[in-house]
Amino acid sequence: MSSPQPETTQPKSPKAPKPKARGPGRTFARIIAWLVLIVVVLIVALVVFIVTFDWNRAKPYVNEKVSEAIGRQFAIEGDLKVGWRRPPGETGWRAWVPWPRFSATNIQVANPDWAKVPHFATLDEIDFEVAVLPLLAHDIVIPAINLVNPTVDVERLTDGRNNYTFKLPASSGPSTWKLDLHDITFSSGNIGVSDQKTKTDVKIVVNLLGHGIPIGKVMEQQETASRQNSAQVVGRAGAKRLEQQAERVQASEAAAASAASEASAANGASGAAEASAASSGMASRLAAIGASSASTANANSGGLTNEPFYAIGWTIKGTYNKTAVSGDGKLGGILALQDAKRPFPVQADVRAGDMHIALVGTVTDPAHLAAVDLRLWLQGQSMAHLYNLTGVTLPETPPYATEGRFVGQFKRGASVFRYENFTGRVGGSDLNGTLVYQQRTPRPLLSGTLVSNLLQFSDLAPIIGADSNASKAKRGDTSKQPSDRVIPVEPFKTDRWSAIDADVKFTGRRIIKQGSLPIQDLYTHLTMTNGVLGLEPLQFGVAGGTLATRVTLDGATTPLKARGTAEARHLKLKQLFPNFKTMQSALGEINGDASLSATGNSPAALASSSNGEVKALVTQGEVSRLLMEAAGLNVANVVYEKLFGNRDVKINCAAADFVVTNGVVDPHVFALDTDDAVINIDGPINLRDESMDMKVHPHTKGFRVFSLRSPLYVKGTFKKPHVGVDVGALALRGGAAVGLGLINPFAALIPLIAPSNNKPLPCDALFAQMQTQPVAPPPGQKMRAPAGASMPAANDSKTGKGGAADKGKNGAPRTQPTQTGPATPANSTNLYKGS
Repeated sequence: MSSPQPETTQPKSPKAPKPKARGPGRTFARIIAWLVLIVVVLIVALVVFIVTFDWNRAKPYVNEKVSEAIGRQFAIEGDLKVGWRRPPGETGWRAWVPWPRFSATNIQVANPDWAKVPHFATLDEIDFEVAVLPLLAHDIVIPAINLVNPTVDVERLTDGRNNYTFKLPASSGPSTWKLDLHDITFSSGNIGVSDQKTKTDVKIVVNLLGHGIPIGKVMEQQETASRQNSAQVVGRAGAKRLEQQAERVQASEAAAASAASEASAANGASGAAEASAASSGMASRLAAIGASSASTANANSGGLTNEPFYAIGWTIKGTYNKTAVSGDGKLGGILALQDAKRPFPVQADVRAGDMHIALVGTVTDPAHLAAVDLRLWLQGQSMAHLYNLTGVTLPETPPYATEGRFVGQFKRGASVFRYENFTGRVGGSDLNGTLVYQQRTPRPLLSGTLVSNLLQFSDLAPIIGADSNASKAKRGDTSKQPSDRVIPVEPFKTDRWSAIDADVKFTGRRIIKQGSLPIQDLYTHLTMTNGVLGLEPLQFGVAGGTLATRVTLDGATTPLKARGTAEARHLKLKQLFPNFKTMQSALGEINGDASLSATGNSPAALASSSNGEVKALVTQGEVSRLLMEAAGLNVANVVYEKLFGNRDVKINCAAADFVVTNGVVDPHVFALDTDDAVINIDGPINLRDESMDMKVHPHTKGFRVFSLRSPLYVKGTFKKPHVGVDVGALALRGGAAVGLGLINPFAALIPLIAPSNNKPLPCDALFAQMQTQPVAPPPGQKMRAPAGASMPAANDSKTGKGGAADKGKNGAPRTQPTQTGPATPANSTNLYKGS
C-alpha cells in the first residue's frame, strides 16, 4: 500500500484594484476639452473654408441685399475676396485675433432710367478691414477704407428729380449698431455735376495732397496770387492802392481784436467769453495775413496744431448758369467733416466768365454748413456780372477788385452773410464798407453802407450806360451808343430788379471830375423793393451848394415808369463857371426845382417821353459886365472893357421856367434882367432827337453906339451844337448902314445906334409866378394847357410881343401839368428862402 503524498501549498495572486468612480469635475473638463477641440476644428475649417472658398459665388447674394437696401441696382462686376491679417498695433492676446479684410473690384451703382449716364457711381476697387472684438459690443470699427478711382455723377432735372436721393427701407427704430470709421484714402477721384435748375454742368477731379498744408501758408500764397490778378484788372497803381487800403483795414481789425481780448482778460471773463476772445485773437492773427479762423487738431496733420490743415486738392471745369467756370482749390481731410466743432478748412481760386473769385478760410460743421469765415477776393470787368453767379443784383461798373472778410450763418430760409470791412478799387475810385445779404421771404435783402474817399466821376457812367462803346465792349455789353446821340440808349436790366430787395447807402466824399464840372461830393440812399428802385435822395454837392434829386423807377411794369424831383440850392455862380475869368467876381446864387415823369426802359427813352416842369432863379447876384456885353454883341464896349478894365453888373433877377411835354422842353420864361440889359431866350429843346432851335434876344436898356445888337441862335444837336448870330437881322442892319452911307457917311451910324426900350423885366411878377412848386403828371400822361394861362414877360422893343414867348413850338400854347397831385421833393423849400 502506498503512502499518501504531502500537500503542496499554492502561492496566492494579488487582487486587482477596484476602479474609482468618475467625478463631475472630470466629466466637465472632458466636455470643455471636446468643445475647445470642436471650436478649433471649426475655426480651422472656417479658415480653410474662407481661404479656399470662392467668394465670387456670394456676389449674387451680396448684390441682391445691397440693391434692396439702397433701392437702386448694385453690382460687383469684379472679384469679391475676403482675407485675414493680424491686427496692426495690437498686443497681447488681442494680437492673435485676426481681422477680416474685404475687397471688391469693379463696383457699380446704377442710375434711374431718366438719367443721362447709366451709373451714379463706379469704383475700380474698395478694400477695408473690420476689427473683430468690437463687434461683440455692436461696434463696427473700420480703421480705413481705401478707394481706387471713385467716380460719382450727380444729376438733377428742372422738375426736381435727382439721382442722389435713395429709397432706403423704413426703420422701425434706432439701430443698435454704430459705425466708427477712422480714415478714407484714395489717390484720385472724379465728380460730375449736371443740374438743370441752376444750369450747371461741371467736372471735378479730387486728389490727396500727400501731406498736410497749414492754412496760414495757403493764405499767404492766395493773397499774393490774388493781388497779382487785381493788378491785371485795375492796373498796377490801382492794385498797389488796394493793397495799402487792405493793410490799413487789417491793422485796424487786429488792433480792435487785441483791445477786446485785453478788456476781456481784465474783466475776468467767463470760460466761454475767454474762448471767444481766444478765437477772436486767432482771427486777428490770421487776418494779419489775410484770413480769420480758429481751429483745433486735424486728423490728417499727425497731431495737434493751432491751424487747420488742407489734405485734399481739387480742380473744376465746366459751366454754371451758362457761364464758363474753371479753377482749383483745397479742402481739409474727409474725416474732419465728422467733427462739428472743428473748423473745416476750404480754399478756392475760380474763374467764372470774366470774374475771378478766390477764398481762404474755414467752414464750421460743414456737413450742415453751419457757418463760414473766409477771406474773399473778387475781380471782374463789371459788378453786374456777379448776378449770373450769385443772384445778387448789382449795377454796371468799370473793372473792379475787392478783398475783405466774408462771414455767415446758415439757417434754413434765414441765412445771413456779411462781406464786412472790405476794400476795393472800381475803375479809378476806391470803395470801402460792409454789405449784408439776408435770406428771407419773398425776396432776399441786400443792405449796407459804402464809402468812396476818392471817387472818379467818370466811374459812375456805366451805371446808366453813359460810358464809351469801348468800355461797354470790355465789360461784355453788346449794346452800342449811337455816334450822334448824347443821352445813353443802353436799356436797364429791370428783369433782375425783382430778384432781390436792397437798402444801401453810398457816400462819395471827394469827387474827381474831368474839365470844370463843379461837383464836389455825392450821397445816395438806394432802396429796391419788389422791382421798384428808389434813390431817396441822390444828392450832389455842386458849386458850393446842393443838387438833391429823388427818383423812383418802377421796373415791375413794362415799360418802366419813372418819377423824379430835383432841388438846386445855393449854387454859386463863380463856382459854376470856374474857367471863365469874367465870372470870378460873380456873387449870386442859383436855386431851382424840377418835377418830371416818364416811361421807357433806357435813359434816352425816359428823356423822350418826359413830362413836367423845371424852374430856376438867380437872385441878389452880380456878373461881369464883359460877359453881358459880349452876349449883347456890343463890340465897342467889349473892346473898351478889354483895354481899360471891367466893372461888375448887378443882376436884378434871372428866371427860367421850362415846361416839358412828351420830351419837348419849351421855355415858358427864360430871361435875365440887369442894370444894362434884358435878355430873353425862347425856342424848343427836343429830347427825342436831341435837337435845339433856340434864340437869344438881347434888349439894351441904356444908349449904345456901335451896337451890333442882334439875336443869337443856338441850333444843331447836343452832340454838335451851333451858336451864331441871326444873319438875317444882322444883314438887314448892315444893309441899312450901307444904304445910308451912300447918302451920307455919318448917316451910316444910325442903324448901329441902340436906343433903350427902358422896359425892365417884371421881376416881382416873375418871382410870384416861380413861387409855385413844379409838378408832373403820372408817368405816361402828358402836360395839358389850363384855360387862360399866361405869363408876364419883357416886351420886345421891335415886335411888341413877349420876349419870353407865350407860345410853344409851332405857336402851340404853353402847357401845364394835369393836376393829379404834386410830385415835389420831400421837405422842399421855397426857391428864395435862404438864397
